[in-house]
Amino acid sequence: MKSVAALLLVGMLILWTELPAGSAWSCPPVRYRCMMQNPPNQCLTNRQCPPYKKCCPSFCGRRCISNPSYPPLISV
Repeated sequence: MKSVAALLLVGMLILWTELPAGSAWSCPPVRYRCMMQNPPNQCLTNRQCPPYKKCCPSFCGRRCISNPSYPPLISV
């Protein structure tokens, strides 16, 4: 019974993590910020972004950005 509870706990922790699957890159630094008090955000967490994109602070608000070193997908 204890092993089932531990397995459920581990499963819940995995689901709640905010780590993007298969990537360990971080958001680029933002050098300048806009003067808007509450800039519009395209996203708040990585889960709100499409695959292979991350929710990062940008010049004015947060937005989903791609990893610059990620190779482009080639469709045939």
